[in-house]
Amino acid sequence: MSGIDSLVLEERIRGLGLALGLDAVGIGGAEPTQRTRFLRDWISRGFAGEMAYLERRLEERIDPRRVLTGAKALIVGALACAPSESSESSAEGVPGTGRIARYAGGDDYHDVLLDRMRALEAALPALTGREVRSRSYVDTGPVAEKAAAEGAGLGWIAKNTCLIHPELGSHVMLGVVLCDLELEADATVVDHCGSCRACLDACPTQAFPEPYVLDATRCLSYTTIELRGPIPERLREAQGDHVFGCDICQTVCPWNRSRPRRPLADPLGLRDRLAAREAWRSPSLAWILALDEPAFLAATRGTALRRTRFRGLLRNALVAAGNSGDRALAPAISRFAEGDDALLREHARWALARIEGQDGAA
Repeated sequence: MSGIDSLVLEERIRGLGLALGLDAVGIGGAEPTQRTRFLRDWISRGFAGEMAYLERRLEERIDPRRVLTGAKALIVGALACAPSESSESSAEGVPGTGRIARYAGGDDYHDVLLDRMRALEAALPALTGREVRSRSYVDTGPVAEKAAAEGAGLGWIAKNTCLIHPELGSHVMLGVVLCDLELEADATVVDHCGSCRACLDACPTQAFPEPYVLDATRCLSYTTIELRGPIPERLREAQGDHVFGCDICQTVCPWNRSRPRRPLADPLGLRDRLAAREAWRSPSLAWILALDEPAFLAATRGTALRRTRFRGLLRNALVAAGNSGDRALAPAISRFAEGDDALLREHARWALARIEGQDGAA
């Protein structure tokens, strides 16, 4: 490394990452861990649902050295997603609107964070004085980002399987640079969950069969985003007004109260880019149900909301409309109840029956 002391290099890497707009930077080893090996058992229990891509490159997810031959270290960057009007607490209970996960309403975090991770990666040869073999990912490849962040001392993986940074909380986006540099791993953070089970008890679909284990097939973030077919009927009522993702288990977490603890500078405007756009701060269900595909593509351009696709967002909005009990939405729902799309037709009929049932109960 051209005589550069390892500790000096690590501080330079951290300093550059912070200068690039990251809120925290940690360094970990590239070896498999108990956390990454757990993936094999987790998938075998059927908890991954339709996310077959996790199994296709499972061995690489377990061992990052299979992703980049000669990898010795993982540089992990974290970017906090500041609270916005689309967060759980502000959107809850607003009649006729849907809720989206905090991270999803602004510019796609993959693009925002990946630009920073690639800039950090590109600077490594200049920092070290030698050629560096490296590769960057932000939830875009076979890398277990949360496990990498835990190993890099950026926090602990909590009972709800989210990474909690002691100062930033769990609303953080994570990026990883794999590299062949010999770097000293940062000390790991002790698990501070203790006896608390707020996240487990608050989950509306009981998606946690046990602490630290998520059954994704019951999680609203999976059913509203990853799942392509029908949302299981047993989970629809619990979906409430969610139309994209879910933050409930993070919202109730004591570690997210008054987080972040330190002021977050944003000289590059990264958090401004992640903040929800006007249309997605408290999106009207009637508006969503009136979208055609070109309008959907225009409204979601450059956002993570594209992940659920057009039919998926309509499917989710139909369930939320049914749960709203708002009879004023019945005409918008009825359009799909008699339509050609079998998936939307079934969810629309369920929504109409749900509204009528709520009316009857009232």
